[in-house]
Parts: sequence; structure tokens; C-alpha cells
Amino acid sequence: MAYRSLRLAASLFLLTTASASAPAATAVLTGPPPRSITDPGSITSVSAPEAKPVAVADLFSMHNGVGAAWARDGKQIVISANLTGRFNLWLLSTDGAAPVQLTQSEDRQSGMAVSPDGATVVFQSDYGGNEIYDLFAVPLKGGPVTRLTDTADVTEFGAVFSPDGKVIAFNRRPQKASSTDIAVMDVATRKVTVLTHEATLDHLWSVVGFTGDGHTLIANHRNAGYSESAIWRIDITTGKAEDLTKEAPLGNYMASDVTWDGKSIALVTDTAEGRVQAAVLDPASHTIKLVKPDVWDQSGGHFSPDGRTLVFNSNVDGRKELFAATGGATKRIVLPPGVNTEEGADGSSFSPNGKSLLVSHQSGNEPFEYWTVDLATQHAAPVTQLAAGSIAPALLPRVQIVHYESQDGTVISAMLWVPFNLPRDGRAPGVVVPHGGPGAQTIDNFNRTALALASHGYVVIAPNPRGSSGYGRAFLKANYMDLGGGDLTDEVYGAKFMTATGYVDAKKIGITGGSYGGYMTLMAISKTPTLWAAGVEQYGIVNWLTMYDKSGTYMHQMQITLMGDPVKDRASYEASSPLTYIKATTAPLLVLQGEKDTRVPKEEALQVVDLLKGGSHVVDIHIYPHEGHGFTKIENQIDALERTVAWFDKYLKGGS
Repeated sequence: MAYRSLRLAASLFLLTTASASAPAATAVLTGPPPRSITDPGSITSVSAPEAKPVAVADLFSMHNGVGAAWARDGKQIVISANLTGRFNLWLLSTDGAAPVQLTQSEDRQSGMAVSPDGATVVFQSDYGGNEIYDLFAVPLKGGPVTRLTDTADVTEFGAVFSPDGKVIAFNRRPQKASSTDIAVMDVATRKVTVLTHEATLDHLWSVVGFTGDGHTLIANHRNAGYSESAIWRIDITTGKAEDLTKEAPLGNYMASDVTWDGKSIALVTDTAEGRVQAAVLDPASHTIKLVKPDVWDQSGGHFSPDGRTLVFNSNVDGRKELFAATGGATKRIVLPPGVNTEEGADGSSFSPNGKSLLVSHQSGNEPFEYWTVDLATQHAAPVTQLAAGSIAPALLPRVQIVHYESQDGTVISAMLWVPFNLPRDGRAPGVVVPHGGPGAQTIDNFNRTALALASHGYVVIAPNPRGSSGYGRAFLKANYMDLGGGDLTDEVYGAKFMTATGYVDAKKIGITGGSYGGYMTLMAISKTPTLWAAGVEQYGIVNWLTMYDKSGTYMHQMQITLMGDPVKDRASYEASSPLTYIKATTAPLLVLQGEKDTRVPKEEALQVVDLLKGGSHVVDIHIYPHEGHGFTKIENQIDALERTVAWFDKYLKGGS
């Protein structure tokens, strides 16, 4: 009886406060698949007497990867992993031999493409996080790195080899341009030819892959908001280009692979119901056929070398499952639950002989690893050991997916972490973790922020509010022209759900996030100030108008898509900017920022501090040199998370 009263009181506190501050939002009841509402009283803390708080540094001894590709012998894999604290390239054998480091650099390296003769891997690298990438090459047998492009004001990325290895196609964008084009490089002469010349400000081209003839390139052409996209075929010798989807009915198609003979193209498309589904295009007839219609969003995948099998991904409420479709029959690839994703940075997750699949696996308490799957036997096993043995996954707080109703009845999915051995006495602190994007999604991955906080006694919830991907097109677009409105309300009701479990003290709730999650943190502590006892904001926007002026021009179209024109729709920009409300905040705020951030420049962070310093506001800032949008150097990742935990310990637990 006492527990029910406590839960009701906590719920009413958040409900009445949120109702007074949050704007009315339109219910989005037709976009997401149906989900059962979670009873907060069903949430329990697991007993594990042997569990202890996890050191942040130990969580980062669980290393990470940002891409992988098969070597042409099918016995080796090139990966980008931060085994040394930097994302460099490594070559490893599928038989379990120790990895060999191919490159050494302070800067992140990714986007690998292995040459058809198996001798060379091409990759991309930027400088200090500035997102101006150049292309490089290194021999797979080891040797010096060769720079293929050297353009300080142009970014080149996403390299793909032609089948004969004589040409590399890649994406190209001048630093001051808003659109991306496609270019090709003659490998022998290094001559670069730009194939597309985008005239509009809001459209971008991107490479998909070559057909077997070596001169036909499949490419995507889309607008900044992903609301219009088409698949094109380009002859790289003549420059002739053809829209392969102009006769298709739905007007939104993004390709992911093409068969050797060019007769089938893998893609995703919107259905009439607004779901994103995997499909196959026949370029000859211009017909499109869905692979396995489902209520959940899907992503396009890769064809086997013989073109008979297509592997694609299904996003089931933040957990990702892989399927293989062959001749009309579809079966799920058996992997542990969590996030299972195709790998294949250069266009194929299949081994050269088509018998094995390269994937990555992780979950809420299992760190990232690369796996291979034998498609005949369905045997799956990790081929890397990126994680140190200092932490037992079983002793990390486990994630569960919960569902709750927001203020207008819209169903929201969220990831929830509850510490071990927690008494249900309404005294624990809680933290809300909004994701970036806005069109992103919190998934069941190895979330170091949530794990660090949960292992130190915080209940953590990471909602997927309106505007998130994974729940249909209507849900994705539901916060357009309403940033920090209905989506903020959805975050607030995540905090309400935490207190309703009976574990969390409504006066001890913090919020932290990066990028759009940092923006949401600022909006939350500014528009609903009485709900939050502390905040940690990472590289988030405080003023959409100054963001428009200071960020790269390629970000302008994204802002226009979300909020309209900064001149004609200035009111929208002001209403959606934390700057408008920030002085109302009472929560102690920590700001973390990369010095070289081109997406959300450091001036945004400095504005926050300048506005709040002095008076009764508590604010602190730390800027990381040689970091961009998000921190990639492992010592900075550790430092940022240690500062985050310490900030909440001080202001939510009252520690020193």
C-alpha cells in the first residue's frame, strides 16, 4: 500500500509539472507498430550480491569497431578498431590469430575498400575530428601509407573499387558546399573526374556500387530530409545517367547493393502505410518487390556473390535481427539477441565464396565484437576479442525495453537500466539519456554511459521520442517544426515512468546527451526547469540561428528541413532554441565540447556558459582539443564519462 502511494505521488508530481510547461502535441498513433504498455510496478532490481560499481576506464577496455571488410582470400578481415585508443586499421585471420596493425595515426580511419587483387586497402581519415576526409591506401601485407587525395577544403569518403580495380568511385563535397557529388579516380594516374554536378542546395549523391562490367555505377540521389530519394544508373565512361525509379509509385528509394549482372538492386522504400521496408528493384522492368513485408522498419542489405541470396536487417523495437532471402524463402539468421548488423564497408558482408557472412554483435551488457556466420550450418562465432577480460557481462546492469504513454497518448519505447540490489524505497537517483539525431534511435547496444551510471546506482532511461527512426515514417516526421516540443514531452514522461517504478526520487533526476541529445538536455532544463536536479550537455545546440551561421553549409539544409527557412521562419528557430528559455534553468550544468566540431561549433557551448556564469547558476565547461562532433580518442571518452558520473554524484547524490 505504501509503495502504491509513493508511486502515485511521484507520478502526479511529474504529471502536473510537465502539463504546466509542455506544449500540447498531436498524437501519432498510426506510425509505430502496436506495443503493450509496461506496468512500472513490474520493473524489478535483480539481486546480484557480487556486483560492484564498474570503473569507467574498464568500460573502455571493451574496445569498439567502426567498420570491417573481407580480404579477397576469404580468410582474413580488415577492421577499424580502437585497440590502441585510436581507430586504426588492423588485419586479422578468421582462424583466431592475433591481429596485425596496418596503420598508426592519431586520427580516425574507416571506410575500408579492398582492391579486387587483394593487395591494397583504401580508407578515409580526417584531421582532429574536422570531418574533412582524404583517401589513403595501404598494402595488406604491410608497408607505408599512400595519400590518394590531398584536398584541405574538400572531403572525400565512401570509396568503392570497380571490379577490375582500375577505378575508385567515391563521394565528394567541398567544405563550403551543401551538396555531395560522386567522383571517380583512375588508380594508375590518380586523375579525379567528377561525374555528377548537383545544382540544388538540398540534394546529395552517394555511391552504392559497380556492376560487373566495370563502367556502370549505381548511386543514390536524395534530399537533405530523406523525404525524396531515387536510384540512378551512371555510365562512368560517357557520364550518361538514368533514374531507375522515376516510374515507381512511392517516390522514396535508397539502394544498398547491386548484383554483378546489374539485374537486381537491393533497396529500402516507404510503403503506403509509412513503413521502411527492404525490397528488390528490377532495372529492366522498373518493378519493385518487397522482400518480407513486416510491421517493423527494415534496412537494405547485400547480395551474395552469385546474386541468389539477399541479407537484410529488421529493426524490432531497438533490437536488430538479420534475415536471408533466397528464391522467395526467408529465414532468420540465428544470433544472440541485441544489435546484429551486417558488416562490409566496401559493399558486401558475404565472403568472396559466398559461404560466410561478416556481422557485428553487441547488446546492453555484451560489448561489440565482429562475428562470422556459416550460412550452410548457421554456426555463428566471434572472430575478434576487442573486449578485455576485466568485466564479466553477467555482472553489468541489464537493459530492458519498456513502453509508456506520453501526454497525448502516443506510445513511446525506451531502454531502461536498473541497478542490481536496489531497494524499492523511492530514494535512488535517475538519469534520462536522450539520443542524438534527431532522426536516430536508442538501440540495445553496449551503452557505456548507461552502464556506468547504472552500475553506480542510477536508474537510467533512454527514450525514443517522436522524431526517432525505427517506428515508421509518420513517427519520424512527428517533430518537424516542433523541435523541443512534443519530443521533449516524451522525454519528460520517461522520467515520469522512472519515478512510477517506485525506485527513483523525483527530486533526484538528471539528464545527459550528446548532439541532439545535448540540445534536448538544454531544452529540458530550460523549459521544464523544476524537473531536473542536474544536467550534462555534450556538443548540443543552444541557438539554432547562430548554429546556422557558424556550422558547415551542408548542415543548413538539415536545419531548413526540420524548422523551415531561418529568415521566413525565424519564430520557429527562436521557439526551438534553448537560448530562449535558458535563464530559467536551476539545474547545475556541465558542458562538454570538441574544439574542432564542424557540426555544432564550440561557439554554441561557449554561449551556454556565457549566459549562465555568474549569479546563482552553476555551470562548468571542458573543451577537448583535436576532437570533433563526438569524442573518438579513448582518453577523452574516459574523461568525459568520468566527469559526467562525478557531476551527477555531486548534484544528485550529494557527493564531493
